[in-house]
Amino acid sequence: MELKELGTTGIMISEIGLGTWRYRGDAHTLRTGIELGATLIDTAEGYYTEDVVGEAIKGIRDKVFIATKVSGRHLAYNDVLQSAEESLYKLGTDYIDLYQIHWPNASYPIKETMKAMQALVDRGLVRFIGVSNFDIDEMEEAQSYLNNYRIVSNQVRYNLNDRSIELDLLPYCKEKGITIMAYTPLDDGNLTNTGNPIKGDRMNTLEAMSTEVGKTMGQVALNWCTSRENVVAIPKSNSLERTVENCGASGWRLSADQIERLDDSFS
Repeated sequence: MELKELGTTGIMISEIGLGTWRYRGDAHTLRTGIELGATLIDTAEGYYTEDVVGEAIKGIRDKVFIATKVSGRHLAYNDVLQSAEESLYKLGTDYIDLYQIHWPNASYPIKETMKAMQALVDRGLVRFIGVSNFDIDEMEEAQSYLNNYRIVSNQVRYNLNDRSIELDLLPYCKEKGITIMAYTPLDDGNLTNTGNPIKGDRMNTLEAMSTEVGKTMGQVALNWCTSRENVVAIPKSNSLERTVENCGASGWRLSADQIERLDDSFS
């Protein structure tokens, strides 16, 4: 499994992680992904999967990087602290590697939210601060209220069929040394040969590329995603077979020409 630096922290994380939104699998499936090198695991209090993640990491806490999120409905100062404590309990750990704000919510002053996030790092309960679904202005405002720490990541939707972040957010994050954590990198299965593919030239190109490199369509789509310098992907799979397949999207790289052909086809 290839590793990438989280922001500019010096901490290396797996470029393919384990997503758990709508996860219906078991701890064994997650544990298998970890054993295959997908040591980045993403969850959230709103996913109701922190318990199964906690079960999967039992006894190997030092080998995994746990990212979880505080709900956009719990962004008041005391609510952030309480949510973090509850996540720590469910995960069965005494620290969270990356604590993210799940989505921005103008109903809560971001200054108070970031004050709470900073307090969690100060207390040693959280190592790094991230956000999710934030645009550039929201990221800059949030960062302005952090005195001692940097926002190291932004978790957003990114895949071959949805490249909207390439307009401004992706280059901004690259310039600022912020990692993009791509969720739904397989477009809910539409980029695999077992989903409901969008017909036409796009999928024909992806299928041809799959044959060319001897990988599955899903592996090609994930490898394209992580070919971006500051992007890691967190696909979710309920099955052991698909989890193994997703992990096989790393350890090799599409050529510059192949990436360009995919870029052109999915433009």
